[in-house]
Amino acid sequence: MSELDAWDSFYVIAGPAAGALIGLQFVVVTLIAERPSLRIAEAGAAFATPSIVHFGAVLLLSALMRVPWDTISPLATLLAVLGFAGLGYELAVARYMRRQTVYEPDSEDWVYYLLLPTAGYAILLGSGIAAVTPFAREALFGVGAAALLLLFVGIRNTWDSVVYHVFVKRDADADKP
Repeated sequence: MSELDAWDSFYVIAGPAAGALIGLQFVVVTLIAERPSLRIAEAGAAFATPSIVHFGAVLLLSALMRVPWDTISPLATLLAVLGFAGLGYELAVARYMRRQTVYEPDSEDWVYYLLLPTAGYAILLGSGIAAVTPFAREALFGVGAAALLLLFVGIRNTWDSVVYHVFVKRDADADKP
C-alpha cells in the first residue's frame, strides 16, 4: 500500500527504540531488585509493568505497520483491537494504582501513568476506525502520534521510577535506624 511506504523510516526508528527501551527496563528492574520491598510487586503492577506494555505496543505497532498488507482493512482492524486492548489495560492500571499501598500517587503520576497512555490508546483506536474511511492517510498520522506518545510516556515513566528508587527510596532507607 502506497500510503504506508512513506512511513517506513518512522517505524524503522520507533520499533528498535521501543525494543531497546524494553531491554533497558529489564536492566533497571534487575538493579532495583537488589533492594526488594515487601510490597514491591503491587507497586510494580501500577508503575513498572505499564512502561513495558507501552514499549511493547510501540514495538508491535512498528511491526504491524511494516507488514506488506494488500488492503488497509486487516491493519485497521488490528490497530483498533490494539487500541481497545490498551484502553482495557489502562482500566487495570487505574485499579492497580488505587489499590497499591507502597506509594501515594500524586497528580503528575495520574497524568503520566494513566491519562496520557489512555489518550494514546484512544487515538490508536480512533485511527484504526478512521483508517477504513476516506481519511486513511490522516489516520496514519494518528497511529504515529499514538506510537510517539506511548514511547515518550514510557521513557518518562521509566525515568521517574529510576529516580524514585535511586534517590527517594534509597535516602528514606538510609535514614531508618
